[in-house]
Amino acid sequence: MSKNVTLEEKINIKNKFDEIYDIADFCTLLNHCCVILFSEDLLKINEKSLKILADQNNKSRYYKFDVPKKNGGVRVIHSPNSELKMVLKCINLIFNCIYTPHTAATGFVTGKSVVDNSIIHCGSNYVFNLDLKDFFPSIEIGRILNRFNFPPFNLNKNNNRDLIGNYIGWLACESMIVERTLDNKMTKVVKRVLPQGSPLSPTLTNIICERLDRRLTGLANRHGVKFSRYADDITFSSMHNVYQSNSDFRNSVVDIIKSQYFTINESKVRLQKNIVRQEVTGLVVNKTVNVSKSYVKRLRLWLNMWEKYGTQEALVLFLNGYIKDKGHAKKIGENSFFMENVIEGKLNYLKMVKGENNSTYLSLKKRFEKLSLKNNSIDEILEIWEKKGINEAMSKFYKV
Repeated sequence: MSKNVTLEEKINIKNKFDEIYDIADFCTLLNHCCVILFSEDLLKINEKSLKILADQNNKSRYYKFDVPKKNGGVRVIHSPNSELKMVLKCINLIFNCIYTPHTAATGFVTGKSVVDNSIIHCGSNYVFNLDLKDFFPSIEIGRILNRFNFPPFNLNKNNNRDLIGNYIGWLACESMIVERTLDNKMTKVVKRVLPQGSPLSPTLTNIICERLDRRLTGLANRHGVKFSRYADDITFSSMHNVYQSNSDFRNSVVDIIKSQYFTINESKVRLQKNIVRQEVTGLVVNKTVNVSKSYVKRLRLWLNMWEKYGTQEALVLFLNGYIKDKGHAKKIGENSFFMENVIEGKLNYLKMVKGENNSTYLSLKKRFEKLSLKNNSIDEILEIWEKKGINEAMSKFYKV
């Protein structure tokens, strides 16, 4: 089980990273991080096992599967096997201890969320959104290894630490078919790139995007515009309109993004004026950061069904709507605890956006707690266990 990492532990990891000079030292640090993250010595990685995990010919490193997109197409996910996943999480911890992302980066940054990404754009006359196409697989291993040469990583030939950087790149990247522009046309080629589904990929994207963030921030400042980036989602906002097609600002944005080897997803470029609902990473920003009205309405609907029809009938109605909305991408549970977990997650998100003292959140939370199966059924299940045995108790548990 993971736990919060203390400042003292972070400083210690940084110091240890600065002192490693060979793969044996690197393995020792990985095992140290494993104990911190999981409170157990689960990894016990050594040079031999690390070499196997880093081998691109090892077909069991990643499990590949497709997740359908709501608007058509599929998103290819590469999920690392359990051992590789732990190693990548440990490297991710190391990088979070030694590297601080650019201030414009808000996605996959400790202590930041979609709220931080959205709040700076509140109250603007114009909000301009664009999306980077094939974000993770746009980043090839060569770019990552080159970045490792420089501070704060300093994994280069001059200090004989380049092999450590190579191993991290080999572990983090996977060979896959991607699209690249060759001879002015899109061609499918095999490249070693960042896979979507790895716990290390988001952190590496922020590292690689540091120059992109810096240049777009400079451009925004020169034009009196606010800028933020949440993963592949880029947002600008301002009181004045500099976003016309072929304007100096728009052309400069395109040039900067191209210079950093990314491609704009033209289908997701949009300019939102303040006379309509302005959204940034799913949150409304016209005046203050808020969820959409439909978000709260859906929560109220689910709770109304639960209160009016009881758990089992509410579950059927809930699943019908949830499968229609999310069934293309998510695994759907079949018992009422799944419904409860979804609603609880939605409430926690509402709390994050509106605040724990918000009256709407508190009202919905109170209704939810009265209905909660976790709160109300545990005493009943324990009583059945005591009187009729564990099999009857478990039967009741799963039936609920």
